[in-house]
Amino acid sequence: MYSIGEVSQMLGISAHTLRYYEKEKIILPDRNENGERIYHTNHVQWLQFVLKLKETQMPISKIKEYAHLFTQGEQTSLARLKLLEEHKISIENQLKTLEETNNILEKKISSYKDFIQKN
Repeated sequence: MYSIGEVSQMLGISAHTLRYYEKEKIILPDRNENGERIYHTNHVQWLQFVLKLKETQMPISKIKEYAHLFTQGEQTSLARLKLLEEHKISIENQLKTLEETNNILEKKISSYKDFIQKN
């Protein structure tokens, strides 16, 4: 079991972010007898997944939708699958854009190096 501070430190995010995720019902930590948030390993794993979705530009609204579907149970598997497949397409498009941009940058850098070497 982990406190909000421990999870915050483990994941490199603020306690404020964890409270926001709870407010938005993206994560639902347990509470101890004093009302303090208690996170378990499965919460941390879920948050790691959420952070990866965020890093790959999934809108918070879609993350909330996925979390909501997950809490509804197995009958939402098809909807969750569709949501993740759509995001995978988005990531593939991002990768293509990054590769194209990287190629352009390589050419530009090479031309600068050539110019500098000649002068």
